[in-house]
Amino acid sequence: MNHADMPQDLASLPAEVPSALMAAVQAIAQGPLKQQVEAIDRGLYPQAILRDLAGVGAMSAHLDTDTHTADYGLAIQAMAEVSRVCGATGFMMWCQAVCGLYLQRSGNPALTGRVLQAHLSGEGLGGTALSNPMKSYAQIEGMLLRARAVEGGYQVSGTLPWVSNLGPNQYCGAIASVDSGSSSEPHEIMFLLHCDAPGVEMRECPSFSGMEGTGTYALRLSDHFVGADQLIADPTRPFIASIRAAFVMLQCGMAVGVTQGAIDSMWAVEGQLGHVNQFLEDRPDALQAELDELTARVMKLAETPFDTSQEFFIDVLDARAHGAELCLRAAQSALMHQGARGYLLSSDVQRRVRESHFVAIVTPAIKHLRKEIARLSTEEMPA
Repeated sequence: MNHADMPQDLASLPAEVPSALMAAVQAIAQGPLKQQVEAIDRGLYPQAILRDLAGVGAMSAHLDTDTHTADYGLAIQAMAEVSRVCGATGFMMWCQAVCGLYLQRSGNPALTGRVLQAHLSGEGLGGTALSNPMKSYAQIEGMLLRARAVEGGYQVSGTLPWVSNLGPNQYCGAIASVDSGSSSEPHEIMFLLHCDAPGVEMRECPSFSGMEGTGTYALRLSDHFVGADQLIADPTRPFIASIRAAFVMLQCGMAVGVTQGAIDSMWAVEGQLGHVNQFLEDRPDALQAELDELTARVMKLAETPFDTSQEFFIDVLDARAHGAELCLRAAQSALMHQGARGYLLSSDVQRRVRESHFVAIVTPAIKHLRKEIARLSTEEMPA
């Protein structure tokens, strides 16, 4: 096989993947997305592309609908196909996907009806403001949103510095710690936060080194009222325990896709530079074999996304960490394989280096993952 002219497919994806959905995703990724990827990296929010992806079912494959049964493997594969071209758009797919997960699993009729249907179609676009709460649960930082009970609901105040896939008419799932008075038991609420609601202010974030088109803002809440129609979970901890593996697992789609894109770019110069690139470490054939093995492992985990056992969650965390580490290695090696052309600011390789850094630091970051694996593994071992 002439790898220089024909980048490998995501080799370990099973043959029974619904071909129509994946064909539609690939057409979007290789067509309009590929044409706009540099602009997205510099700040263009690809709203039309996200709505197109929602329209073909790419961001709802993991949810039960009237037309299909939930398939986490398919959702991860769709995200990987997009991330292979644009890591920023793959990340926003994850934001949209987990927000849909919150809505469907909430059991709140106010969220599982019209709101969820609009979300599934792409009419509604949303994100997830759980970076801070996830770090809080891991005892990395304190909870930034505070709630107090009032008649008919809660009033929430505080500031979240980084929330993605947002816009003036968009929304996200958020968590606030409830002032519990004399009670020592922690109590949090999870709710759907609308960016244009009273008491909510969107603020521009400082410029990132890449992936600027992800619709990322700071959110400031001042006595924002949360009523029963907004509640996703109250209390929150049992809900988070039930979805945490699915939340983390879906992120593997980003890692697989960005890694595959980096491997593709190595094969692209093999015909010209293979005679000297053969002396580099992390060659594309070895990286592909490792990626295929990881992808097969993720696909197996995706068969039981709501397994709440500690052992299963450790496996998910480990796969996610492996994906981030492999992504870093592949992007770095792609730069070495491409040489000076990969150092151009406009190079796909240079963009993927920045995307791989994001995969490694987005919550849960590699250090967060390792901390949780160590904590849970210690709990699992007998005294």
